[in-house]
Amino acid sequence: MITDSHAHIYWKSFDEDRDEMLSRARAAGVERMVVVGTDVATSRQAFELCADELNLFPTAGIHPHDADGVTAEDRAVIDELCRRPECVGVGETGLDYFKEYSPRQSQLENFYWHLELARTLDKPVVVHCRDAHEDTARILHEFAGVRGVMHCYTFGPDELAPYLDAGFYISFSGVVTYPKNELNRAAAAAVPADRLLVETDCPYLAPQGYRGKRNEPAYAAEVLRVVAETRGDELETLARTTSENAARLFGLPALD
Repeated sequence: MITDSHAHIYWKSFDEDRDEMLSRARAAGVERMVVVGTDVATSRQAFELCADELNLFPTAGIHPHDADGVTAEDRAVIDELCRRPECVGVGETGLDYFKEYSPRQSQLENFYWHLELARTLDKPVVVHCRDAHEDTARILHEFAGVRGVMHCYTFGPDELAPYLDAGFYISFSGVVTYPKNELNRAAAAAVPADRLLVETDCPYLAPQGYRGKRNEPAYAAEVLRVVAETRGDELETLARTTSENAARLFGLPALD
């Protein structure tokens, strides 16, 4: 079993072939997916989709790109969704200083709010970090005891320590397959086996060989293959390890 620990399969780009896409994923061994919300609308869509499909698990949150203009009503909806028993995580949240679609102050306020909610609910937080390593590491240090995942980890091994010290899991995406990304592969080799996850972040960041195409959960198998090759691990062993890690972090049913 492979677990895609971060997917956005509610996007319109999947509307015409969603059933076929899910079938392709399962044929590739990707039997579980964490379906991650990025704002009020997509968080609701994640819950609706997961209610109708086996082994799909929703989260709710507001992405840093959408942090500006968030209202009290928006946060009330996310709060209510996160409190539902079927919700396995808080977020996607975090900081993005690369595109900076929202001002940094709005992103910081949004991130703090999600971390407080994760602490209150004792649920894991799904963290996005792009060009914001120092602030992200500092803030997570302030929330000692809050668990979560650094989703789509794009840094090298030198940046791992504060996240591992905080008890966070590290998830690798199609980025780890890109030929010039030796530092990211070095990070994948350095993460302890019990903290490692794989994901697609679909429909974005398709692995090498599929670049330029829509990403989809079946391609988590390719991410897993490259990570296993990089680490010198057996593919089936790493598939089970990363799925057990996802189950432990997100409180998913135990594997058979």
